[in-house]
Amino acid sequence: MASGEQPCRLVVCRGCCCGTRKKRPGVDHKGQLARLGALRDHEDRAVPVRVSTCLGICFRANVVVVQPSARGRAAGGRPVWLGDFTEDRLIGELDDWIFAGGPGLAALPPALRPHLTGKDAKKPKKDGKRKAKKSKKNGKRKAEETRSRATEKPEKGKKRKKGKKGKRAGKTAA
Repeated sequence: MASGEQPCRLVVCRGCCCGTRKKRPGVDHKGQLARLGALRDHEDRAVPVRVSTCLGICFRANVVVVQPSARGRAAGGRPVWLGDFTEDRLIGELDDWIFAGGPGLAALPPALRPHLTGKDAKKPKKDGKRKAKKSKKNGKRKAEETRSRATEKPEKGKKRKKGKKGKRAGKTAA
C-alpha cells in the first residue's frame, strides 16, 4: 500500500484505566476492541488499530484517537481524540464517519461531538462545596494560630516577626 493510499488509523487506549472493568464496568472491552479492529473504509481497506497502554487522559476512559487518512491529512485533517468511548452505538457512528472519509474529509457526526477531547485535556475540578468547607476549616485554623501567636510573649531580648516577609509586629521586650 503506497503512503498516498493510507487509510484512517485508530489508536485505542487499553492501559490502567481504559479497557478495564474496574474503571468502566458493564462494557465489553474485548468485544469493543474486536469491533474496532473490523472497521473498513469506503475503499474496503481495513482500518489499522494500534493498542496503547496509556494515552494520559484516564479520566476520559475509554479513549480512541482517529488518525486521518493520507487524503484526509492532505485536506487539513488532524487526529481526533474521543473520550468516554464506551457505548456500542459509538462504534457504528465512528464506522460511518470513517467510511465517509474521516478527519479532513467528512464532518464529525453529531453523536461523537460530546466525546471530543484532546491529549492536553484537563481533569475537571471536583465539586466546589467540598473545597469551600475545606477552605473555611483552614481559614478558621489559621485564625486560631494567629490569635495564639498574638498572645504569646516574645523571649527577652528578641523581636517578634510577623508573616513571611519578616515584618516586625511587636516591640522588643525590656
